[in-house]
Amino acid sequence: MDIKKHLIITGNSNISWKDAIVKAIAEASKTIDYLSEVKILEQRASIDNDKIVEYFVDLDVSFSVDLNRKNNDNNNDE
Repeated sequence: MDIKKHLIITGNSNISWKDAIVKAIAEASKTIDYLSEVKILEQRASIDNDKIVEYFVDLDVSFSVDLNRKNNDNNNDE
C-alpha cells in the first residue's frame, strides 16, 4: 500500500516562476523524505515600475509515508 501526504508550500524567485519551483522543491527536499510529485496551484508576481520583480508559486508537494518507520513516540506506559 502506498500512502501519500500533501503539503502546500510557496516558493519565490527574482528570476522566473520555474526558478521559484526549482528552489522550493530543493528546499523542501532538505527536510522531507520521499518527495514524489508536485502540482502547481497558483503563480503570481510582484510588479515595480511596469516590470516583474519577484515571482511566487504555490505548490502542492506529495511525499510517500514510510510505513516501516518506527514510531519514536515518548509516550511510555510507566
